Amino acid sequence: MAIVPALDLRPVSNDAAIPHAPANIEAEQALLGALLYDNAAFERLGDNLQARHFFEPFHQRLYAAIETHIRKGQLAEPILLAEQFARDPAFEELGGVRYLADLVERAPPAANAPDYARAIYDLALRRDLIRIGGDIAAQAQAGDAELDAREQIEQAEQQLYQLAETGGVSQGFVPFSDALQGALAMAAEAHSRDGGLAGLSTGLIDLDQKIGGMHPSDLMILAARPSMGKTSLACNIAFDVARNYAWEPQPDGSRKTVRGGVVAFFSLEMSAEQLALRLLAEASGVSGDRLRKGEIDAMEFGRIRDAAMEIQEAPLYIDATGGITLAKLVARARRLKRMVGLDLIIVDYLQLVTTGSGGPDNRVQEVSMITQGMKALAKELNVPVLALSQLSRQVENREDKKPQLSDLRESGSIEQDADMVMFVYREEYYLSRLEPREGTEEHFKWQEQMDQVQGLAELIIGKQRHGPIGTVKLSFNSDTTKFGNLARDSSRYEPH
Repeated sequence: MAIVPALDLRPVSNDAAIPHAPANIEAEQALLGALLYDNAAFERLGDNLQARHFFEPFHQRLYAAIETHIRKGQLAEPILLAEQFARDPAFEELGGVRYLADLVERAPPAANAPDYARAIYDLALRRDLIRIGGDIAAQAQAGDAELDAREQIEQAEQQLYQLAETGGVSQGFVPFSDALQGALAMAAEAHSRDGGLAGLSTGLIDLDQKIGGMHPSDLMILAARPSMGKTSLACNIAFDVARNYAWEPQPDGSRKTVRGGVVAFFSLEMSAEQLALRLLAEASGVSGDRLRKGEIDAMEFGRIRDAAMEIQEAPLYIDATGGITLAKLVARARRLKRMVGLDLIIVDYLQLVTTGSGGPDNRVQEVSMITQGMKALAKELNVPVLALSQLSRQVENREDKKPQLSDLRESGSIEQDADMVMFVYREEYYLSRLEPREGTEEHFKWQEQMDQVQGLAELIIGKQRHGPIGTVKLSFNSDTTKFGNLARDSSRYEPH
């Protein structure tokens, strides 16, 4: 009995609306037959092919059942699968167990399975492209009272990005089994890494232990008053991640990051050259202030040159567009991930991002839109977003200058949307401005206090969705604006 093409027997749900939708039912039958004949062929397929990529709806369900059986270590063959589809009308319409037997009988060699899988995946992408193109044309033709032309472009770009990255448009609901599988993969990856981190390492041991690294899809806020060193800390983290970047090739030709990562640094306050100067000071150990003034000797210049040679290949990309709109920021981040990859986004700083023309007059509402957009970007690109933020002046009016969540400017939305909020606090900064007259008893006491806090910084974790709050103590070198791990055997170190 010859296999009757499924297309002739029953209508196709989603893709039937597309005239002459590109599909190859025979390729789908060939792949399914190869998998039923030899379950080991499943291991040769890439991770990109999913059940939804099949054109024929029954083939989607059959592939999903085969995949489930194989992943559980069970045999996937016609007799066992026939029981599962006993009440499926399409299964009976196609011929029941005889249809599965014919698939096996006419199965191509298992070695050809990856070729059929690629053909099915490619045709599925083409159908989605046709669908997206049709939606874009229809929406542009009809117009939309709620979306202007620029917003329609952004929406189209997002759909195309999702298609390029995930092989499909928005999926909606995800089965719990798929989510559980992803969670187990994250745990296994964390277990295999040095230090057991689930996320990207910040390069600061005590901070990593407290937060478990920077997690994909998280929006992290780093806030402080001016001159506390929040930009410096962000630079330190960005540089450490980029410098440690390592990857391994995947079967589909893509790169998988195994250590460190590609960093996008949106510097809205400083130019790319100023930012590079800070990183050069950190890498070389030469004072940034003396570097700017040119007060360096030949030996120090040699260190700077060597440091520049060492770090120039680091995958750190700087966008110094002042007052960038959220839409441009999102578009450029998507483009960078598509072209070279992306593992961390840093925005310096949040209050300088705009929503563009037509935004709300209320600044709190605008910041709320920006934080929601950044959280959505973190989830879409599956990377952590570290956004710097200013604190309100009310900190200066308190006797205790340690920042709190309520000190965030336009705090409501930032506190609500962020997965983590951290504050940089250096007591040395405030104490140095209270110096009494020299030679007095108060000055001696002040000097003792200064000696205790010299070179110390605190990173206060005020909110953490995935773990405890608390304080991490760090060292801070004001010459090179470098934060570091506080020596664990130091008498000043107090674990939290």
